[in-house]
Amino acid sequence: MKAEESHKLSDEEVSVEVQRLRRHLYDLKSQAVTEKLEDPTQLSKTRRDIARLLTEQRARQLAEQAEGKSS
Repeated sequence: MKAEESHKLSDEEVSVEVQRLRRHLYDLKSQAVTEKLEDPTQLSKTRRDIARLLTEQRARQLAEQAEGKSS
């Protein structure tokens, strides 16, 4: 997922996507312990996607707070 894609998502979609990716990361970690991963870079890619979405979520929270203070 690219940053542009996360900008287009609604707040609820961002939350759902973070939950989905966290579950996927957990599954990947479990799979890495029990068997060999086909693509070990999936772990870092998934972590980056989660971080990207959390950053977008936090930016929206800060923008919302800024709007509240200026009103």
